[in-house]
Amino acid sequence: MKHSSIMMNIVLCMLLSLALFACEDGSKAGPGGASGLREVAVVTLQPRREVYTTELAGRIASFQVAEVRPQVGGILQKRLFTEGSDVRTGQALYQIDPATYEAALESAEAALLKAEANVAPARLKAERFRELLAIKAVSRQEYDDAHAAFKQAEAEVAVNRAAVKTARIQLEYTKVRSPISGRIGKSAFTPGALVTANQAQALTSVRQLDPVYVDITQSSQDVLRLRAKFAKGELRKAAERAVVRLRLENGALYPHEGTFQFTDVSVDESTGTVSLRALFPNPDAVLLPGMYVRAVLNEGVDEKALLVPQRALLRDPKGQASVLLVGPDGTVESRLVEVGRTVGDSWQVLSGLEPGERVILEGGQNVRPGMKVKVRGEE
Repeated sequence: MKHSSIMMNIVLCMLLSLALFACEDGSKAGPGGASGLREVAVVTLQPRREVYTTELAGRIASFQVAEVRPQVGGILQKRLFTEGSDVRTGQALYQIDPATYEAALESAEAALLKAEANVAPARLKAERFRELLAIKAVSRQEYDDAHAAFKQAEAEVAVNRAAVKTARIQLEYTKVRSPISGRIGKSAFTPGALVTANQAQALTSVRQLDPVYVDITQSSQDVLRLRAKFAKGELRKAAERAVVRLRLENGALYPHEGTFQFTDVSVDESTGTVSLRALFPNPDAVLLPGMYVRAVLNEGVDEKALLVPQRALLRDPKGQASVLLVGPDGTVESRLVEVGRTVGDSWQVLSGLEPGERVILEGGQNVRPGMKVKVRGEE
């Protein structure tokens, strides 16, 4: 028993010695391995082609809007459409009582017939007096009076013909028709209501919903900034045909692309913004007038964009941005940088970095400027 106890103590001492030796050896190697250098992961900056986009607030507006008003007065007899349905140009929407307009047309037609009946005798009298004037059987004054009566009879025909045409138009106006094709809204009047010509309140409205406009606002400062970048050659147009995409209120992207139409020529004095307009197809009537959307516009293309990952960027208490670099000799360097917009999970670099430089992506919390480090993946 005593011999076994001695052997066990010897074994335990040997194991403790081995453990201490391993700890000492590991402490000499340091966190970075046998070399004693701390290990970091880096990203090498390379210029690349980047299309910059921006999201701006916008509202859907109808391509065309027509407020329907009567052009003659009377009692509404019928509503000839279903509220919320699609209507065509020229489709009858309301019927106004036509009785008085039918009577006015008949009266005008009768007056025209009477006027036409007076033309023939007046013409014959003028022709006869011309012959008699040639043989001096009537005076010049009598012939002039007969000729004037004939011309007056012809004028009466023209006046009454115009009156018939006007009466027909007025009768036709008793059918209130849609001026455009589109989707019709609710009716503000019911059968039995008295309406008047060109009244202030519309009977209903028709909106063309395919295509639709998207009215967008952009600050005048951003407009000037972009123009300056284009002038300096820092950006160029992404394409001759400016394409716009939409993000809906629920965050989903609208499946159809739109085209940029124009930029307004004035700045809103109260908001300091410029209005822009884009045109979008709307075959399924997903976009409704007044809907809030976010318009995604291509601002321009930078052929030599430098991007640095967001997690590599450091900020001091004043908000100044900086990054940690690994130099050619493996030394850590801190560098102040100027960044612009975010592009995905990266920052656009405006100044402070050059292509080919190595920015520390991981392990930066364990190093400081001036330290030698080992780059992960390098021998």
